[in-house]
Formats: sequence, C-alpha cells, structure tokens
Amino acid sequence: MTSKVVYNGDLRTTATHLRSGNSIETDAPVDNHGKGERFSPTDLVATALASCIVTTMAILAPSINIIGTECEIEKIMVPDPRRIGEIVVNITFPKNVQYSDQDKNRLIHIANTCPVHQSLAPDCKRTINFIWP
Repeated sequence: MTSKVVYNGDLRTTATHLRSGNSIETDAPVDNHGKGERFSPTDLVATALASCIVTTMAILAPSINIIGTECEIEKIMVPDPRRIGEIVVNITFPKNVQYSDQDKNRLIHIANTCPVHQSLAPDCKRTINFIWP
C-alpha cells in the first residue's frame, strides 16, 4: 500500500505516506463548503502534475540542469459534474542556465508525457507554459 487516509470531520482528512510516515492534511475548498486552510484534494492533483513534470525531467534528462526550476499552478474547476476542467502550469527555468533547442524540445516532450499528465482524464485540459531564460 502507498498511503492511508483518515477522515477527521469538518471536511478535513489526514493522508499518511506509509513508507516514510510523512503526512499532509486536506480541507474542502471554501467554494465547496470547506475552510480552505489546507490543500484541497483537487489542489493536490494539480500540484502533482507540476511536481511530476520536474521530477520526470530530472530522471529522464539528468544531464540538463533544471535545479531551481519553479512551477506556478492554477487549477480551474468546472461544474456538472464538478471536476478539474483545466490545469495551467507555468514552468520558469533558472536564469543562469542556457538551454539548447534540443534540450528545450526534450524537456517539453517529457512534460507532456509524465505519468500524472498521462493519468488525467482526457477532458481535463493541460496548459503547460515554458518560460526559458
């Protein structure tokens, strides 16, 4: 097993990663009856996309320096049924690194084929913006 989730009441959960013992709490978002004091489950999905992108880049392109790369994530919800309609990820690469066209193409390909990207529902739009130095 990967993790264990416990419902704590008041629309809050605690998720524990079984191997490490690390835990995170989630809240329902304010626009869905929650307190919004923690990541919501759908926030974690959107954030997982960005984390997976840069982690997969580091695994598959270890010779390309991406240390210091930052991602800003926007999650856009849609109704009927309520779900993530779009995830926007702005990836800003470090200013002190120059990337060749070959490096850029490789990193773009990796971003568009990372495991989380491939796992999202087909109708969930993914907008990935690459900001090069």
